[in-house]
Order: sequence, then C-alpha cells, then structure tokens
Amino acid sequence: MKAQMQKGFTLIELMIVVAIIGILAAIAIPQYQNYVAKSQVSRVMSESGALKTAVESCMLEGVSTTCTLGWSASNLLAGAAVTTGQTGLTVDIDTAGNTATIEATFGQNAAATLSGQKLAWYRGTTGAWRCGTDVDSKYRPTGCSSDLDAAEQEAEEGSEDGEGA
Repeated sequence: MKAQMQKGFTLIELMIVVAIIGILAAIAIPQYQNYVAKSQVSRVMSESGALKTAVESCMLEGVSTTCTLGWSASNLLAGAAVTTGQTGLTVDIDTAGNTATIEATFGQNAAATLSGQKLAWYRGTTGAWRCGTDVDSKYRPTGCSSDLDAAEQEAEEGSEDGEGA
C-alpha cells in the first residue's frame, strides 16, 4: 500500500507561525512609533531652524513686527500664532535687545506623545543660537537641550566653544 503524502501545512504549524508573527509585531510596532516620533522632532528642529537666517536678516534690517519669514506651513505644528501665519509657530524678534525666539508647538499630525510639547530656538545678544525642547529624552535630537529655560540661558551667555548656529 502506498503512503499518502501530506499536502500543505497542519493547523498546529500555521498556529505557530501566527504566534511568532504576533510576538515580532508586539516588539516592532512600539519601536517604530518611537522612531516616527523622533523623526518628527528632528523635522521640526530643521524646519524651525531654517528660520534663523530670515530672523537674522530681519534683525540686521531693524524689522521686528513686519518681518517676512518665507515659511512653508508644517502639518506637525498646532496652536495659535500671529507673526508667522502658521499655527503652532511663534517668532519673537527684539531688535532693541538683540535677541530672538523661534518656538514651535507640536500638534496636528505629530505623534500623540509629542502633542502640546515645544521646541524652541533662542538667539542671545552675542548672536549665538541654542535649541531647547521639553520632549522626552528618547525623542530629543542631538544638539537640543533638554530644558527650554536652560537653552535660553545658554544663548544669553553666548557661545564659549565657537558653536552658535
């Protein structure tokens, strides 16, 4: 008598494969969400940092309230702003004090863990720019302080190490 050959997979083999995929997904999805949030913080840091040149130009021209920044709207910011036309982005230029602040608030399409948190660039009287944010350290980009107030203070003190933009 001929032995019948098995065709396909048994139910237990399929259940094992599904369990393995489930375990891998349980590990991968949270890691992917962290990666997305960190990339969004880096994106906002770059987008808002690009405004430093426009702000410097306005300061050199002595313009503080009617400054044209050339900002393209970002879908990661939320809140209210008057000077930029972009919700979630405020720019404060003090030509008399020779200081400026660019502050972005996360919202809209940003990761839920970032919503309402801020990332800011501070320009001190010496022209040194410093970045500060209140987002969790696992999302914070390199070169951005963990404390908004500390970053503002560092900008005020100036750059002792030649770093400043």
